[in-house]
Formats: sequence, structure tokens, C-alpha cells
Amino acid sequence: MDDQTQIELEAAAFRTLRAHLMEKRTDVQNIDMMNLTGFCRNCLSRWYQEAANERGIEMSKDEARQIFYGMTMDEWKAQHQSDASPDQQDAFKTAFAENVESKG
Repeated sequence: MDDQTQIELEAAAFRTLRAHLMEKRTDVQNIDMMNLTGFCRNCLSRWYQEAANERGIEMSKDEARQIFYGMTMDEWKAQHQSDASPDQQDAFKTAFAENVESKG
């Protein structure tokens, strides 16, 4: 497989993942994703922002989140986010420390 084809396939897979999380699995909470996988929608949008910034494209965190969520963060929270339980919050502290803070 040539490099361009690989890039196109990876981009297609990413777009499918984004659409899946944005449209088909709005019931899956970010806190559960972070606790189970070590990343969530916010991480994906941050990686998108970082990739843009590395290429000289100015993009804020809010702009990246809107691209990834398909709406503002406030709209997403109002429509899809539920309150986290104390157990979820405790697990999140550990997952965040291991997967985000330790990465700098």
C-alpha cells in the first residue's frame, strides 16, 4: 500500500469514529470512555487541534471541540451529558492522571 492510500484510509477511519461518537453513540459518556480507554471525545478534539496547530493552522480548543462534537460544548452537555457518579469521578481522576497529565 502506498503512503497516500494509507493516509486516506486512516482519515476515513477517523471520520467514521468521529461520526459514530457524534451521531450513533451519544449515550456513551466521555467520563466512561476515559475511564475505560484512557481517551475521550475531548482528547480526540485536542489531538485534532494539536495537529492543526503543528501545521500552522490556528485553532482554539473550542473550535476543535465544535468540529468534533458537531455543536458547541455547552450544547453537547445540555443534550447528551449526564452527571457523573462519585465512582466515575474517582476512576476519572486516576485515568486522567495516567493518560493526560503524565503525557505533559
